[in-house]
Amino acid sequence: METAGREILCKAAVAWEAGKPLMMEEVRVAPPKAGEVRIKIVATGICHTDSYTLSGSDPEGVFPVVLGHEGAGTVESVGEGVTKFQPGDTVIPLYIPQCGECKFCKNPKTNLCQKIRYMLTQGKGLMPDGTTRFTCKGKSLFHFMGCSTFSEYTVVAEISLAKVNPRAPLDKVCLLGCGITTGYGAAVNTAKVEDLSTCAVFGLGALGLAAIMGCKAAGAARIIGIDLNPDKFKTAREFGATDVVNPKDHSKPIQEVLVEMTDGGVDYSFECVGNVAIMRAALEACHKGWGTSVIIGVAAAGQEITTRPFQLVTGRTWKGTAFGGYKSVDSVPKLVEEYMNKNLKVDEFVTHTLPFDKITEGFDLMHAGKCIRVVLQL
Repeated sequence: METAGREILCKAAVAWEAGKPLMMEEVRVAPPKAGEVRIKIVATGICHTDSYTLSGSDPEGVFPVVLGHEGAGTVESVGEGVTKFQPGDTVIPLYIPQCGECKFCKNPKTNLCQKIRYMLTQGKGLMPDGTTRFTCKGKSLFHFMGCSTFSEYTVVAEISLAKVNPRAPLDKVCLLGCGITTGYGAAVNTAKVEDLSTCAVFGLGALGLAAIMGCKAAGAARIIGIDLNPDKFKTAREFGATDVVNPKDHSKPIQEVLVEMTDGGVDYSFECVGNVAIMRAALEACHKGWGTSVIIGVAAAGQEITTRPFQLVTGRTWKGTAFGGYKSVDSVPKLVEEYMNKNLKVDEFVTHTLPFDKITEGFDLMHAGKCIRVVLQL
């Protein structure tokens, strides 16, 4: 590539300060260093986590930063020692890496690779060597979740990248970099939903719909979707919900409603909002003796979960999940193949496709609840 080894000038949406609008800027993207890959981003989704950090609620949020973590593109160049990728490869950046060497990667019970997190670089918005690859107006810009897909070009660690089918439409499979994978995996990996079980999904955005899809794939007989916005109910049924409930239609707590609906509670519940009160309700909607509740949503900094210990003593299990429990490098290419073989819904999540410079409009659609996922084309 004629740009290999050279700095690239390109457009990026820069978050200069918490709580302020993103600004479309010309940024400089340095070449990849050892163990790194520079990518030309083709498409990226807008996720609530991007908004969460931009709002200033994220305790790990650093500014100025290039946000975005749900992208797909092609390899532009590789750094020293990189052998698994070459220019032209079709790839999806991964906010949870998979080095294959740390004790977390070697343990089948978790997908939380600590190679980068252990060094405290990713959480500080830095590359593994403690520096950044973005500059704008003479200032260094931080990276986000090891991805920074709100840029025409970005640099990621080699262990934070999955090579996928080159025939896959990138404006669709970019969503497998976060939301769909997280919700779907929460059901099939973290909860291990069983055949003929009863499930409840709190929050019917992209995460919730993916969780419904996972419950259905696992053979659940009854899947109850819960949301305050009845406009989401039709779509939830299309993804597999058998029942829908609006808490505003009831005078009693939603957990009591669900316990009555299901003869004692659901087998599995999923919190897809990031609200600690709903997390409690999701747990308490579970059946005594065996019910399992999985937290998927990300709560604001400083929030704590509470319940009566009796809920756990009497046999309920409270769990959390990140990236749906999938070991990222190994699993994302397989999920792409499932999609290509029409065994996994992805297209149906994309309700709006916008050019990159309409990113603010995309955030507005998300905040207004008028979309499942907005995809930006770069």
